[in-house]
Amino acid sequence: MWRVGIDVGGTFTDLFAWGDESRAQVSSKVLTTKHDRALGVINAIREAKIPFDRISHLMHGTTTATNALIVRDYPDPAMVTTDGFRDTIEIGRQHRELLYDPYQTKPKPIVKRRYRYTVNERMDVHGKVVRPLRRAEALAVAEKIKTNGTRSVAVAFINSYKNGAHEREMRDVIREVNPDTYVVISSETRPVFREHGRFTTTAIRAATIPVMEAYFAKLEAALEAEGFRGSLLILKSSGGITGVDYAKQHPEELIESGPAGGVAYAAYLGKLLPAYPNIIHTDVGGTSFDVSIVEDGKGLITRDHEIEWEVPCIVPMLDIHSVGAGGGSVGWVDEGGSLRVGPRSAGASPGPACYGLGGTEPTITDANLLLGRIEPTLGGKMTLDRAAAEAAMERLAAEIGLSTIETADGMIRIGCENMAQAVKKVLVSRGRDPRDFVLASFGGAGAMHACFVAESLNIPRVVMPIHAGVASAFGATAMDLRHDLEAFYFSPVAEADLEEVNALYSRLEAEAVRLLEADGVGREDIELHRTAQMRYVGQTYEVETPMPAGHLTPGAVPGIVETFHRCHEREYGVSSDDFAPALVSLGVTAIGRTESPPAVEIGAGGHPVKGEREIHFDRRWHTSTVYDGHALQPDATLAGPCIVEYEHACAVLPPNAVATVDSFGNLIIDISRALTSNA
Repeated sequence: MWRVGIDVGGTFTDLFAWGDESRAQVSSKVLTTKHDRALGVINAIREAKIPFDRISHLMHGTTTATNALIVRDYPDPAMVTTDGFRDTIEIGRQHRELLYDPYQTKPKPIVKRRYRYTVNERMDVHGKVVRPLRRAEALAVAEKIKTNGTRSVAVAFINSYKNGAHEREMRDVIREVNPDTYVVISSETRPVFREHGRFTTTAIRAATIPVMEAYFAKLEAALEAEGFRGSLLILKSSGGITGVDYAKQHPEELIESGPAGGVAYAAYLGKLLPAYPNIIHTDVGGTSFDVSIVEDGKGLITRDHEIEWEVPCIVPMLDIHSVGAGGGSVGWVDEGGSLRVGPRSAGASPGPACYGLGGTEPTITDANLLLGRIEPTLGGKMTLDRAAAEAAMERLAAEIGLSTIETADGMIRIGCENMAQAVKKVLVSRGRDPRDFVLASFGGAGAMHACFVAESLNIPRVVMPIHAGVASAFGATAMDLRHDLEAFYFSPVAEADLEEVNALYSRLEAEAVRLLEADGVGREDIELHRTAQMRYVGQTYEVETPMPAGHLTPGAVPGIVETFHRCHEREYGVSSDDFAPALVSLGVTAIGRTESPPAVEIGAGGHPVKGEREIHFDRRWHTSTVYDGHALQPDATLAGPCIVEYEHACAVLPPNAVATVDSFGNLIIDISRALTSNA
């Protein structure tokens, strides 16, 4: 039987699979079918020649929920909230994205104002009823929802994180009047304080449930028609996988579903290569550039993710930053006459000019082709049209008064600098020094630019694994099942009621175990990890802090405080004994262990040199060796400038860079010599 990982990106749909018994490994890459993304999944499996009835587990990463939110492409949801809080999701925190721009506009709210209703109920901060929810008022709102034909409803009341009784009552009334309507409540979606994040996350869930229900239903039907009878598992933003039934009802946990697979691959590398415990994960696809941090084999988690400015999604998710910089990023000239690259992408359709699918604008892929860095047949997958790429680049070059090659080189330099700035933003925001990391390069176009990005940031080493071109799909097969649960509990640590804390942890752990067992995980394969969101009294932000397992007693308090101090110092460079720590919420992460992929297969050898090609570096042409990456053996050493081609990816080594192949087939590129020579 086969374990299959699939990542549906903006341009390509990637597959990586390995056999439970044979330990064989296969991969494929096909164009994403935007009109029906499920078709791309089917095409990828067919391309890999895997029998559908021989697939035991299909792990699927998808950007469908994210895309629906970005373009607001979903059936209009409704929202019911406390009187006086109708516009909370639109007002936000009254921050300005551009401080001095008087003409800026806010993003469109997740729920249109005409579909936001209020009821005159109220809980206080302790969860006590101030004003009860009147059934007649609730029925009137439910009737309005029915009249509008709304398919999904978010119920989000003030202070419901402490007591969700009114939300549950409102849900029951809506379902009574609208039995076929999806109703989600904030006290179950994310029971934490700060109403803007809780309200918006609940609205996101309500908006995307119909979208993901429809997508997964279509995917399941298509797979079943092909003979698939295995388990369909979906990648979560937190870095784990879950069953499709849970994913349908919790689409807010799928926002970074696709890129999460790449982080899992980086974490897999971190465990495989103990010499490189700290990794900057980067992934360059056809549309975007993703970057995140992996430390000690784990991706960093955030609860401050924003879909757009002031549109937060506060579920735990991997701290991934994405920018519009990929192989399909379009070159253009701004009003000031400067060359720009992205964020707009040609995507899979019409694609780069050289694809011959109707694209006429120059892209990063066209620039790399003209600079000699891409093999013109992409390893036999398709024939690239150099003349079309040159014509597109010539038109852009004429606008800025440069030659065609100068323009192509300028596009690559600008694109790489955009990527470097994205890496810098992630590192600086988490207080990390880039010199303490290696840069792991994923994606079909990742290693073509990785050395230039690393050089810009003084990162001395780049790691490119043999399956970099389908990294997110590979990472999907290396993921464990995972659920993250949270409960509100606010108290200074010294005043905490430990019996209440123990009771909350016990409840969360019992629910987490139930969810994993519903996914088919046995008790012996379940791990439970406790955390707490903590801060110093008076602060307005929290730090995730590991908590001890078992029954907590007063003797555990000093250790909890000391752990918080260390976590705070690691994140912000400072800690203080002058301020008392406080608990804000309690969390449980439940892991259901799955089988890891087998060791990467390294080819039997053969002649690794494919030939030579003229490649443009540093404003001149270099005669460069082209290698077959799959024929390279451990301990092989390569000197730049050269090209290393793999089935689904290509590494570009600039002059002065030196690469070696390790025992797992990873290409370890040392650019410290290039850094020294440029110093």
